[in-house]
Amino acid sequence: MDVMMAGMREFLEAGVISAGRMRAVEGNATSLGLSPLMMMESAGRALADIVRGYDPSRLLILCGKGNNGGDGMVAARCLQQIDAVDVVYLAPATPEAAAQASLLRGCAVATHPVRCATDVEPLRRIFDEADVIVDALLGTGASGTLREPLATLVTRANESSARIVAVDIPTPGIRAARIVSFHRPKVEGADVVDIGIPLEAEVCTGPGDLVLLPAREPGAHKGAGGEVLVVGGGPYQGAPYIAALGALRAGADIVRVASPAYIPMPDLIYERLEGDRITGDHLETILRLVGRADAVVCGMGLGDASHDVVLAVAETAEKAVFDADALARPLPAAKETIYTPHAAEFARMTGAGPPDDLVMRARSVKAAATGTILLKGPVDVISDGNRVRFNRTGTPAMTVGGTGDLLAGIAGALLCRLPAFEAACIAAYVNGRAGMRAAEEPGYGMLATDMLGYIPRELFGHG
Repeated sequence: MDVMMAGMREFLEAGVISAGRMRAVEGNATSLGLSPLMMMESAGRALADIVRGYDPSRLLILCGKGNNGGDGMVAARCLQQIDAVDVVYLAPATPEAAAQASLLRGCAVATHPVRCATDVEPLRRIFDEADVIVDALLGTGASGTLREPLATLVTRANESSARIVAVDIPTPGIRAARIVSFHRPKVEGADVVDIGIPLEAEVCTGPGDLVLLPAREPGAHKGAGGEVLVVGGGPYQGAPYIAALGALRAGADIVRVASPAYIPMPDLIYERLEGDRITGDHLETILRLVGRADAVVCGMGLGDASHDVVLAVAETAEKAVFDADALARPLPAAKETIYTPHAAEFARMTGAGPPDDLVMRARSVKAAATGTILLKGPVDVISDGNRVRFNRTGTPAMTVGGTGDLLAGIAGALLCRLPAFEAACIAAYVNGRAGMRAAEEPGYGMLATDMLGYIPRELFGHG
């Protein structure tokens, strides 16, 4: 057993899982080597075992275009010893479903492709004679008003006297007597079967999490990626600019830096704050900028004499990431907040340092989380007080100064478009991956700014 995975079962989430989260878990499982086809085989075999329990003599399986339909086809193949197995299917739209449809050609099952409602009418007899009907039409892809031939397939299934078993989520309008969900329930009341997804795929971040990023509309205008305000600098000049560049590279369209320190960077908008540190005299300017920002990133290079300003920013901001010098008591809290402490900052926030044992550390982060905490370390721990996630990406070369500032900036950009917990998880994963890529040649001579070009490659898949 992986040493890190020992004891991690307590951090598995329970209850109904959303379609987006399930796609993320499946994507993480794929990255670990469990292919979609392998998951489909496990799901279909589990479904076949359940159907076999009804001892049907005539079985009808309705298969949609996606992988839900592929699950149904696997079940059909595993149940071909039944007297009569009919598979009514739409043209597969995924490679995995297409592979299953091809395998069915060599099985003792009757296949009936349908393209439109008129193709369904000649099949009325097999609906009427079926003992059990499996609804593998839409699953987690179900939404909106049914189009043809789905609407007619549902009507015919409802008119039959067969018991209907739905896969993952009943197709809208169908009268399912039983719902079978794989890995986690997708709706209340579903029976859950395990399909062998590794624990790490759910309790750790991974490339699958990137499916949660909202797509940018083709006609998007400037600012659609979000506007980030970075407030920091004074005693330390470079930190807020590194965070700001991280936000730009993570997809924010407009990034402003409010700071006493000026470093000329044409991609950033500089908002001048007079003097050598941020004070209450700057609040009017800062709060005006907070009001127009989608997310605020605050604390990098600030020093310990500006906490009243941090608290005022928190009271005004809708969404904020607090890092470095902002992580002091009383703890700032925006309406939606991410905190990004390292171990010493966590101790300053909470009054106690995090334990070395990873399970105990996760428990302490979960107990301390009022917003979302991303505790940086060899393994990052992220919690919103309910959920816990671990991030294993990164490299010892990232102990160089500035990598935490980049992380805060990435989190700020993602917070413009995602809830805090999801933004923090993806930020930790991408920051670590960018560090790993950037360190491949310079090793321990890597600079935080070397990571900048790798952030969009890891986040948006361009490299």
